[in-house]
Amino acid sequence: MLQRNESRSRNMLYRTACLSLGAALLLTPLSASAAPGPQPVISTTKHEAVSVYEGSVLAVGENRFLTRQDIRREWDGIDPDYKPDQAVQAVRALLTKQDFEELFPYRLGSKAWKEVAEGKEYYKENQTDYFSYENLISAVTEVANIKLKISTRKDAPGVQEIYRLDKDARIETLVSRSADFNSSKNKKKEIETVIIDFGTFLKEGFKKDRKRELAAFLANLSHETGGGWATAPGGELKWGLFWNENIAGRTGANMSDFVDPNSAELYPGAEGKRYYGRGPIMMSWNFNYGLFSSIIYGDKNVLLNKPEILAQDGKVGYMTAILYWMTPQDPKPSAHDVIINKWKPTQEQIDKGLGDRGFGVTIMVLNGLEANLGETDGSPVKRRAGHYRDITKQMGVDITGEKVDTLGMQPF
Repeated sequence: MLQRNESRSRNMLYRTACLSLGAALLLTPLSASAAPGPQPVISTTKHEAVSVYEGSVLAVGENRFLTRQDIRREWDGIDPDYKPDQAVQAVRALLTKQDFEELFPYRLGSKAWKEVAEGKEYYKENQTDYFSYENLISAVTEVANIKLKISTRKDAPGVQEIYRLDKDARIETLVSRSADFNSSKNKKKEIETVIIDFGTFLKEGFKKDRKRELAAFLANLSHETGGGWATAPGGELKWGLFWNENIAGRTGANMSDFVDPNSAELYPGAEGKRYYGRGPIMMSWNFNYGLFSSIIYGDKNVLLNKPEILAQDGKVGYMTAILYWMTPQDPKPSAHDVIINKWKPTQEQIDKGLGDRGFGVTIMVLNGLEANLGETDGSPVKRRAGHYRDITKQMGVDITGEKVDTLGMQPF
């Protein structure tokens, strides 16, 4: 019975959790901190004056050291409230290690997971506690040292330069540039810039909202990586964070290398490597491995050359999930901004049923295919909402009245 139900659960995971981020960060972001864009260079000809908006002088992958004045002027400074040394306290203040382990006893690599997995084809004797509490804290600490800047040509979504700032080292790296960013046509378009400070994760809003953010984050991850079923020992919700690899990709049932030819010049796949779904968000495709590698390491080649790192290192796995959670994608806000009530929906979004800024809207941010679903048997929203209720209860947070399903909602 256990094996049959596990198989059914894995098939469900394959259908619902094989997320392709679809160049998520290459879309125009909203609701982040705005920063002044580059000032135009006026080119005067005999007939007219033309404003030209120059981008970075750096090549992709190059970096430069910034003075504190540079950082204040170009990156809105560095807020001491969002520095890495406060990350440990932030997590522990919201959820203790004991509470975390009670919520996720069957997480990948735990003692309970090994007892269930032993003898199965996916069992690894040397499997570490991938989703451990310590890895979560380490990931929050690491991302808190990173800021991201996305500069977009006005009225040209996707025509962008993306920069990474290492706060401690004061090193700025150009991690991505659209091929046509500096075309003669696009140079005449203003540059609109937003900045995301990943140190704000779990550190903005009322304490209740910070707890809700951590609960919403873990609830969505638990659904994507869940290994439970309706009659699972301890209940289905105890089996969150069970998987961290797409099953068809790992077993070879799907042998695609997941290399997109349109992005292969910037993010070339390494020989013999496959970029199927791995990690808490089942990150897929070469462009996501390359871009997230650039943001995490300042070097696109780390995860392109060794994509297996994402399934081996729980800290890196959590980092990719936090980066995805924190980064808005036009026309979507970030899930972070939704849950802490920082995002202000437009009238069009309100008309789509997205004005009630609770857990349900975070589902729509992460997976628009789950629109207009309630907590009914067979609905993926039932398990997501179930995890959210379970985690907030453990945290002592009252979510009475919060809309936790997607009934009445349309995709962004």
